[in-house]
Amino acid sequence: MPEWHLKGRNFSHCNCAYGCPCQFNALPTRGHCEAVVGIVVDEGHYGDTKLDGLKFGGVFQWPGPIHEGHGQAVPIVDERASPEQRDAILRIMSGQDSEPGATFFQVYFSMLEKVHDPIFTRIDLDVDVNARKARFEVPGVVEARGEPILNPVTKKEHRARIDMPEGFDIRWPRLDGAGQRRPARSSSIFRTRTLISASSTSPARASFADEAWNARARGPSPA
Repeated sequence: MPEWHLKGRNFSHCNCAYGCPCQFNALPTRGHCEAVVGIVVDEGHYGDTKLDGLKFGGVFQWPGPIHEGHGQAVPIVDERASPEQRDAILRIMSGQDSEPGATFFQVYFSMLEKVHDPIFTRIDLDVDVNARKARFEVPGVVEARGEPILNPVTKKEHRARIDMPEGFDIRWPRLDGAGQRRPARSSSIFRTRTLISASSTSPARASFADEAWNARARGPSPA
């Protein structure tokens, strides 16, 4: 199994109410899950292939809760990536080079029954984790925005923190809100991530930054 490493920023945007029921072992707000995920790789490699500065993501849909499977996905990879980088990113996304449960990639892709052909195109993705703001656009595929929720009385940015030591996706999130997204309220998560693959000398593992952010998001439903 090749050794790989990713360090970067992640913006995830789903159709559930803010707080993301998945993080609390609850069912999706509307009975099904639709989501877009975008990642900026600040530092990374897959074997000898450098991945610094690339962006990738995907569009996901499950007819019910994610753990029941039967989902679909469309991987999206930065058009600037070389053939070797494209292959590396797709293998990381698919969880092929991760132990079961070691990364959120492996968990989510194991719940899919169909993965559509990847799209190689321009990805406009800006993620400011500290400000809890993001913009994620892929021409003709994705248009999503994220921003902090405002207190309905004071109009100040809302913040809340919880501790989930056994969370596979988030360990120390700040549940900072949600808001309006056509057609309804939705959830977004901003976070910094460090993901490390399995190697011949160490088990697969995923480590996360001390803080992650939920915020409100605006934009049309995923294509």
